[in-house]
Amino acid sequence: MLQPTPNATTTTTIIDPAKMPHDGSPSAGAMKPVVLANYIAGARTAPAAGTPTMPVTTPHSGAVIAHVPLSSASDVRQAVEAAAAAFPAWSARTVKDRVQIVLRYHHLVASKYADELADLIVKEHGKTKAEALAEVAKGNETVEYACALPELVSGRIQEVSRGVLCQDRRVPLGVVATIVPFNFPFMVPHWTLPIALALGNTVVLKPSEKVPLTMTRAAEIWAEAGLPAGVLNLVHGTAETVMALVDAPQVQVVTFVGTSRVAEIVHQRACALNKRVLALGGAKNHLVAVPDCNVTMAAQDIVNSFCGCSGQRCMAASVLLVVGDQPALIDAVVAKARALTEREVGPVIDAASVARIRGYIDDAEKAPGVKVLLDGREWTQRLAPGTFVGPTILLHTNPADRALHDEIFGPVLSILQVPDLATAITIENANPYGNAACIYTSSGHVAEQCAARFQAGMVGVNIGVPVPREPFSFGGWGASRFGDLDITGEGAVELFTHKKKVTSKWTVPAERSWLN
Repeated sequence: MLQPTPNATTTTTIIDPAKMPHDGSPSAGAMKPVVLANYIAGARTAPAAGTPTMPVTTPHSGAVIAHVPLSSASDVRQAVEAAAAAFPAWSARTVKDRVQIVLRYHHLVASKYADELADLIVKEHGKTKAEALAEVAKGNETVEYACALPELVSGRIQEVSRGVLCQDRRVPLGVVATIVPFNFPFMVPHWTLPIALALGNTVVLKPSEKVPLTMTRAAEIWAEAGLPAGVLNLVHGTAETVMALVDAPQVQVVTFVGTSRVAEIVHQRACALNKRVLALGGAKNHLVAVPDCNVTMAAQDIVNSFCGCSGQRCMAASVLLVVGDQPALIDAVVAKARALTEREVGPVIDAASVARIRGYIDDAEKAPGVKVLLDGREWTQRLAPGTFVGPTILLHTNPADRALHDEIFGPVLSILQVPDLATAITIENANPYGNAACIYTSSGHVAEQCAARFQAGMVGVNIGVPVPREPFSFGGWGASRFGDLDITGEGAVELFTHKKKVTSKWTVPAERSWLN
């Protein structure tokens, strides 16, 4: 791990990932909590004297695996100043030169560090090893996309009048503040980092205080790839740290991923300071199954969507609208979900999440007309002290039930039978979170009808987790996104650059026009 600067707190050794079984349960005697510090100007830097810390626990057992500092405004200022100082030299390099470092980072992650990073994700987040490896690979795909930026941002040039040329150039904005959530410790930070860096910006990243280890390690790998000191900085903390980052005068762009409530606050605060901002919030994604769907394929996909990553992702299915009477589909979904074990569905992040998720199940069970087709609450007691909730399926009759509307963020699927496709589309359209929606059908006409009428930024056809792959951009609508652009792909290029337009004339034109 990072070596401390002279003023840094001495730390113990981080758990050796090789000593951890692939289910993520730390072996006895391996738990030596690390005391984390910030990463500023290329060095591990202790926060201001007296800064409080917060314990980081593993969801597999509740054991403390680290202590993370809750950085103050003065710590944030130090990180932002380091990023601002590094910006002139970094932005002066050509995009092809910067991308050489991005390319080396991509190679290091893929060939040398993927397994280590995945084990850190397993340990601090609770994902299964397969999910963690997939997360690292998906994050590295955005890094790969950034390697193509020399071709993608070369700009246009055209002779617009005799002897007069117009061209556009991409200019980096400066310091980017990136605030990321706990549910994808590696992937979500890499929605922004490689693109922002390759375009010439410098970055101050605040990892989630619940999963700080993965990006602490990733910062070291960026340095190993050759990223200059100060170009990437990390500050740990909670709400105070976030607001200090948003308020910092040198910060030109703010990206945020988290709950809709906080996303809206961050967006309003950054906009009031005339900063560019993209804040992604929560979701309540609807899957619609019509009678001609392939039951086997749809059932497996639905279960993968609501149970994958323990349901802790904004793209997870949470409502299944069954058009007409389809008992075979419902039975297949329940059977496939019931067959899953704790080695396939990991714990949720902490005890507070367990309490929230179980509260929704308890309330639904008491509501008139709700049947609990599969109850995952048994996992909580059986797998304690880990923070588990098993796959849970609720069958509703009342469209107003709370579980059909609130983001639960756990492996809970609510099913509602509707009479026709038009009713399903109306329910989806009424959802304030315009994040994602999916249609299961064998009909191209039905698929196109839903793709056209769903009010969501990302639509799946027989795909319950319709995450766009590069070069397409990720982003929802409505209460799922506060801002005008998307966070990856072309949207990110627009987000992290100004477009400078240059008009030039070097010879006296033979013909006159309004330009001369």
